[in-house]
Amino acid sequence: MPKIVVIGAGPGGYEAAIRAAQLGADVVLIEKGKSGGTCLNIGCIPTKTLWKTAELYEQVKHSSEFGINLENPSINMPSVKERKDYVVNRMNTGVDFLVQSYPNIEYIEGTASFKDDNTVIVKTADGEKEVSGDNFIIATGSAPLIPGFEGSRLDNVITSTELLDLDYLPKSLVIIGTGVIGMEFASIYTSFGTDVTVIGSDLLKAADGEVTKRIQSIFKQKGMKIQKGYRASKIEKTENGLKVVAENKKGKVIEAEGELVLLAIGRVPYTEGLNLEEIGVETNRGGVVVDSNLKTNKPNIYAIGDCIAGNTQLAHIASAQGLNLVEYLMGNTPHIVMDVVPAATFTLPEIAQVGKTEEELKEEGIEYDKSKFLFSGNGKAVSMGETDGFVKILASKDHEKILGVHVFGPHANDIVHLGALAMANDLSVAALNRTIFAHPTLSETFMEAAHGLEGASIHSANVGRK
Repeated sequence: MPKIVVIGAGPGGYEAAIRAAQLGADVVLIEKGKSGGTCLNIGCIPTKTLWKTAELYEQVKHSSEFGINLENPSINMPSVKERKDYVVNRMNTGVDFLVQSYPNIEYIEGTASFKDDNTVIVKTADGEKEVSGDNFIIATGSAPLIPGFEGSRLDNVITSTELLDLDYLPKSLVIIGTGVIGMEFASIYTSFGTDVTVIGSDLLKAADGEVTKRIQSIFKQKGMKIQKGYRASKIEKTENGLKVVAENKKGKVIEAEGELVLLAIGRVPYTEGLNLEEIGVETNRGGVVVDSNLKTNKPNIYAIGDCIAGNTQLAHIASAQGLNLVEYLMGNTPHIVMDVVPAATFTLPEIAQVGKTEEELKEEGIEYDKSKFLFSGNGKAVSMGETDGFVKILASKDHEKILGVHVFGPHANDIVHLGALAMANDLSVAALNRTIFAHPTLSETFMEAAHGLEGASIHSANVGRK
């Protein structure tokens, strides 16, 4: 059996290592920090732990609507941080347990650097160790992008890593970046009661236009200040904290002040110290260049996840790439459909999508039908008091293919997988509509939207069959 060396124990790396072990390979998994990578330690999991606190706090503030009287609820940030740390540590322990349960996985804590095409040198607390292998998988992830403009390295200018470690609630926060990271933190801290200003070019540009228009209105109603269409140009110290100066394409300049400034303009591939250029592995702006099989220009060196040049930076993409790659290396046919990728944004309310947006379909000249069902027409959503939002399904004109699904509202990030499942398995609208959905559930919103494509949505007023 081949020996596979995986560098990086984030979601992509540790899942690839486990699957390779299941298939009988001898595996070495190398990680310089804690298992779980960025996602588990300083990304997805701790952020969603804060998001849950924000969601619960919103519910507590409206508890009187449910007949529960609570006076003056408040956020206790040391306790919030303590719970976040508990969740992360629990997940760390779980990953470690999973890896250790495979006798054919050797876990090495240390920093890897390629000596040649077939060997890495791992620096550990006990010294250096040479590790050879038949195939290598680079899964080293990404790091926050720090812009080069003036003031970007001032005190209290922070990244998501530092924000997740706060044990106090800032009175004001300016967020540079209107992508997923920026808007999730903006939503969380607005719910916590912080005065939040967000500056960026496009608001959640990957989301459907109808969704971003509605979510912007909801954010503003909650008190969030959104400066869309601006690019930050510098950060300055002030008597009360920091000031961000930004400019739009027409030359208009705005300023926003805050106690802290969060840099959330994206992440860049992390390949520092791997010695890739010295052994001849092709890179582009620090990212590893790979072909359709995730292979570099070296026949036995591969890469997955955020460290790939131009790769979509999502933990579940890294995981799927890792699983498919290991199947390929072990002589099997990879089976995960890589062009159907759901995306989840944990704002309040939630946003999720899979497939094309309406804007993309129009730009590509693809004809389509659409159907939308509002959460306000769903009994479970009404009983929860969460009626903002909708489910929208985009289908081909003959209804044989689902082209896109967009969900905005309660549990959007769970419901969207109904669309992903349909798209990955080429299910038609008719196939979806053969399914009985339990009542009362939020997933009925997806059912009603699917029925609406055939003019059969019972709980939509005046929908006629086409």
